[in-house]
Amino acid sequence: MRLLLLEDEPDLGAAIQKTLQQNRYVVDWFTEGDIAWEAFDQNDYSLAILDWMVPKLSGLELCKKLRQQQETLPILMLTAKDQMADRVQGLDAGADDYLTKPFGLEELLARLRALQRRTQTYKPLRLPVGSLSLDPASALLSDQESQQEVALTAKEFQLMDYFMEHPGQILTADQIRDRLWALNSEAVSNVVAAQVRLLRRKLAQLNSTAQIETLRGLGYRLNAGTHNRSGA
Repeated sequence: MRLLLLEDEPDLGAAIQKTLQQNRYVVDWFTEGDIAWEAFDQNDYSLAILDWMVPKLSGLELCKKLRQQQETLPILMLTAKDQMADRVQGLDAGADDYLTKPFGLEELLARLRALQRRTQTYKPLRLPVGSLSLDPASALLSDQESQQEVALTAKEFQLMDYFMEHPGQILTADQIRDRLWALNSEAVSNVVAAQVRLLRRKLAQLNSTAQIETLRGLGYRLNAGTHNRSGA
């Protein structure tokens, strides 16, 4: 598996690269975001590890650019920023997971393994729910009524898959957190709400009548009705 690593701290970058290589990853390590951006056009990566604050083009900006191209590559964000607003900003940019410095290399490896499992072990095909269908091979969410489709990030795919696994059922923030961030003790309700908000944007891009409803004090529910567009 080939990974892109963006990290401008020499000691940390070298330690991460060595650890990953010892665990049979092929690692392309960059210290500047603009050079890393060029590498995406030249290589096929299975996963990216992006430090938030690097010269030329930040990891956050690089993440946004990748998502604007509808790139579904799993992204793990590294940063010293540990406030809730920072974690939400990272997820809003399209990161699939978030690791704050300082961290242990064993935890980094565990996060990577979790991202790999969650992007590779889904059922061959999720049965349609209402007008929605989800294709795990391409990470595309389609709406039969609007005849449109949109690419999902790894986290968006996991969340949509979970909702479509339980259509019309209330899923609590704790249930969603445990499903999407089983190893991330920092993933609290606000982060879940941020990820739901991102998925709602994708449904809006589809012009879908399906909605993710918020039931205050209870959780969230996928309403796959084909005609009701009332607010959630």
